[in-house]
Amino acid sequence: MSKFLTISPSPHVKGEESVQKIMLWVILAMVPAMVWSFVVFGMGAIITTSVAILSCVFFEYAISRFILKTENSVGDLSAFLTGMLLAFNVPSSLPIWMIIIGALVAIGIGKLSFGGLGNNPFNPALVGRVFLLISFPVDMTSWPVNNNSGVDGVTGATPLGLVKEAISSGTPISQLTDQVPSNMDLFFGNIGGSLGEISAIALILGALFMLYKKVITWHIPVSILGTMFVFAGLLWTVDSEQFMNPMFHLLTGGAMLGALYMATDMVTSPMTPKGQLIYGIGIGIITISIRVFGAYPEGISFAILIMNAVTPLLNRYCKPKDFGRRAK
Repeated sequence: MSKFLTISPSPHVKGEESVQKIMLWVILAMVPAMVWSFVVFGMGAIITTSVAILSCVFFEYAISRFILKTENSVGDLSAFLTGMLLAFNVPSSLPIWMIIIGALVAIGIGKLSFGGLGNNPFNPALVGRVFLLISFPVDMTSWPVNNNSGVDGVTGATPLGLVKEAISSGTPISQLTDQVPSNMDLFFGNIGGSLGEISAIALILGALFMLYKKVITWHIPVSILGTMFVFAGLLWTVDSEQFMNPMFHLLTGGAMLGALYMATDMVTSPMTPKGQLIYGIGIGIITISIRVFGAYPEGISFAILIMNAVTPLLNRYCKPKDFGRRAK
């Protein structure tokens, strides 16, 4: 037999959801943030998103058919979603050839090299993003500013980058008031950055849709954002001139994108609520540690990938009691 059917022990739960339907719901949830990125960054965002999606779909089809010679899986929309997430993690000014390389790494290395959807231990889009960040650090940290000014090609530092540079130079936080956007600007997206980090409200609206459709649960987002808030709040309480307030950390960078869309990936996150809470706490602690004490101003991508590697252990040691076994 070319294929084997694996049946797990009972009980079994049957539902009407399919992989394609779940992927479609996540894609729809990301539409508000995608549309807002088009408004903010203009044609650059449209080109970046289109290239990322088309490249991921192409590599999914080409590698599956001509190299692995397996069944074509483009129809499940997972490659389309990976392309959207990859686009959300890069600047709109990134050269097209770099986006294509990121898509190849995401699909070819991050996904298909492990056997395709359901077998990849790491989030493919984050694999592509981190590869690009390490390989092309200058281009990956040149962030276009809000395009509403009518000026094309203007770049600037993100709020996290500004704070990191100021702290490294010994500048007190109180002197950054005029340079750092307000919480309202961060919330509504009047800032520069990658496509997926410029509007917290758009990302939250999409996450509420996913919660309604039961694509995700509250455990991972709440544990990540709650841990970040508490950890950053403790540091801020100790020294408000050295550390930013906790709301700043929640609304800047990839915190919302990572907590709501990347860390909640069904394949690479724990299966049980207990495991998801531990997973989220770990991501929150690592993210703030990298932001505050590390060399990079942002850390959630690395944090998610690190905890992706821990997921098998969490699934092993946080699994529920066997069905029918008496609790001790």
